[in-house]
Amino acid sequence: MRECNFKLFQITIMKKCAVLTMDNLENFGSYDHLLIQPMKNLNWHVDFISWRKENIDWDMYLSVIIRSPWDYQDDPQAFLQVLSDIENSSARLLNSLNIVKWNINKKYLQELEEKGIEIVPTYWLENFNYQLIQDYFLMFNTNQIVIKPTISANADNTFWLKKESYNSDKSLLEQCLTNKQLMVQPFIPAVVEEGEYSLFYFADQYSHCILKTPKSGDFRVQEEHGSSIKAVEPSQKLLDAGFAAVKAIPEKVLYARVDLVEFMGSYKVMEVELIEPSLYFNYDELSPERFAMAFDNWMK
Repeated sequence: MRECNFKLFQITIMKKCAVLTMDNLENFGSYDHLLIQPMKNLNWHVDFISWRKENIDWDMYLSVIIRSPWDYQDDPQAFLQVLSDIENSSARLLNSLNIVKWNINKKYLQELEEKGIEIVPTYWLENFNYQLIQDYFLMFNTNQIVIKPTISANADNTFWLKKESYNSDKSLLEQCLTNKQLMVQPFIPAVVEEGEYSLFYFADQYSHCILKTPKSGDFRVQEEHGSSIKAVEPSQKLLDAGFAAVKAIPEKVLYARVDLVEFMGSYKVMEVELIEPSLYFNYDELSPERFAMAFDNWMK
């Protein structure tokens, strides 16, 4: 009698996940490709899809992770419609549409402040009036202010104004800021003297921290504007401030980036980024694995 030996082959069906990005990342530093292998190790196949691409069957995916749609501020309503389409599919949108709507306008900082989170002092405007700029210097008792739209990314249309010279920017300010909700803040010297800290959290768990310092003569900390970036170990005081901000978010999120700067003896929140923050996986070699594991657990 012949004996037949059968080998059992286990066929693993990869789960599909989409990463929402933009048409062209050529001028941006994106590190989401570092997620591909850690996600694959957990049986996830990742497709990178521009948010502007039409006729996508989102039902093909178990989840869509918003990562690098860094031009959404050019057409926020169209962006929100895409997210709504995803939310109405069988795919799970991360972070959720609800939290995106909360976070897309920087007025969310008012809610955080009401919950006891220290933010950079801010005056909120419903519209732009060039004639009132002088009042903002007086309001903050400073010779330098920053003014920017409440819906913005990449420091677009963000202006660092100096009391003695802002008159030269009148036409540009009116061109860029008219018909926009705005926020005005005192310029924080620590941004250029020390830098801005970013702390990263995956499913409420701290992952890593970087310090971003603008290039000489600039105040923008995004690497696209030439800033220097390094990984740092945060102090307990900085960790406490970051974690307090995360706990104040109105719902649990897969990922969060908290940007803080030292001002008047404490760390003040600049932003809590929940939509498309760069997570700087390249500054902590274990962070892509932490993210992948947090995501995999989230989806179980």
